Amino acid sequence: MQSVSQRIIRKRKTKDPCVGCGLRHSLCICEMIPTLILKTKICLVVHRKELKRTTNTGALAIKSLLNSEMRIRGEENKSALDLSDLLVPSYRTILFFPSTAAVELNQDFVQQSSLPLQLIVPDGNWRQASKVYSRHPELKNIPQVKISTPNSSRHHLRAEHSAEGMSTLQAIACALGIIEGPEVMNKLLALYHAKLEKTLLGRGVIL
Repeated sequence: MQSVSQRIIRKRKTKDPCVGCGLRHSLCICEMIPTLILKTKICLVVHRKELKRTTNTGALAIKSLLNSEMRIRGEENKSALDLSDLLVPSYRTILFFPSTAAVELNQDFVQQSSLPLQLIVPDGNWRQASKVYSRHPELKNIPQVKISTPNSSRHHLRAEHSAEGMSTLQAIACALGIIEGPEVMNKLLALYHAKLEKTLLGRGVIL
């Protein structure tokens, strides 16, 4: 027999969601996805199971950033994902992950080199994201960065376990705000807030 919580979770699942934004078609926000061509490149590393979640926001970031890409982990009947081809001399590649070894992503860090930055961004819950670092030895020698600014949002798509906890789209927006400027950040945050508002509306919550 299903528990009450199991019934609620199943009820919240979106049937036949929009392939562009993950929301039900009546709440679609695809027309709000910006088109941004930046010097900075984002490489989103995401587990295939995460892409099935309608609360995923990382995929929205990649749809907005034309020179960026997504790599999918855990695909069935495929060999382990190798990210070594990302380590090219034309980019200064860093891992965007708040480990104990990570340094603050700020203007001082950005200005240490004239090369454009490539941010490898693990996407998913903490357990999934941490595996990107632990299971990819090719990333062991690249710098790790974090953003320590507290997340003051009243509402979240998922439960956050720390004051700095953000959705992937929020985190990418803040990182690009530091690297590329506030206009880029604001466009991506507007997309995030649209996703948040429509998701909560689908749950019967009006902001």
